[in-house]
Amino acid sequence: MAKRVLKHSFSLLHIDYVKLNSKWNYSNIISPYYRLYYIDEGEGLISGEKDRILLEPGYLYLIPSFTLCSLNCQFYLSQYFIQFFEESVAGISLFANNRTVMKVQAMSQDVESLKRILEINPGRGINRSNDPKVYEKNIYYREYQELNNLQSMSAYMETQGIILQLISRFLTDQTFKPSNITSIPSKVLEAVSYIHLNLKENLSVMHLAERANQHPDYFSRIFQQATGERPINFIHEKRIERAQYLLTTTNMPYDEIAAKTGFETTPYFSRIFKKVTGMTPGQYRQQNRSVFKF
Repeated sequence: MAKRVLKHSFSLLHIDYVKLNSKWNYSNIISPYYRLYYIDEGEGLISGEKDRILLEPGYLYLIPSFTLCSLNCQFYLSQYFIQFFEESVAGISLFANNRTVMKVQAMSQDVESLKRILEINPGRGINRSNDPKVYEKNIYYREYQELNNLQSMSAYMETQGIILQLISRFLTDQTFKPSNITSIPSKVLEAVSYIHLNLKENLSVMHLAERANQHPDYFSRIFQQATGERPINFIHEKRIERAQYLLTTTNMPYDEIAAKTGFETTPYFSRIFKKVTGMTPGQYRQQNRSVFKF
């Protein structure tokens, strides 16, 4: 068996056990963090881009980061939920090729794990006003990291282990193909890391190919084979993911966000943003400021 090195870690954002009603009703959410739910009572609905999934007792649900979805509860729903950020050495998400809502039947150890992670991370629920005038998300994201830094090493390691254990329940042959990540050539991994670290620079296929000491056509071909995306599309997606984060967590003006994410002009930034997300930057910011989503 080939030796595998764990290349992903996760930063806890929120965890809680909540009882919900019809006020839990949010449309067209795209967040930079993962959501994991376990339902123990009631009923709800998650609508993805292609399907609608019933939230029902006894099941785990995973929504990867940057996955478009809508959440709804008509009457009553109680759930354990975890929100967390993913960090990857190569900058490639575990679910880069499967950004869809996933559902698996929970096992008894899953429920015990959820209770345990809640126990060792007290006070990590969502306790703020939904009013955007009260709630500032740039403070919100900074605060979660400060709380993680205050964890004891044992609590931090156990939290990581439990999140990994719960995520492993969704890494089936149908939803995850290890070859998509483990067989990526080193030249492509280096290019991916370079893209993430230099999003605001003038990135081009020619420049990336020169850094890899390869012909642009050959470089583009192996990059697409490894990541499923042409280099320019990959660059656009990563720039837009960064822009989504800035739109959600700051009051930065659109022209400044465009500059920080490598777009030469604001109109070009707006055009690519809408192409990737289906919304203008203004619509995305308004949607994510109008209600607090969990």
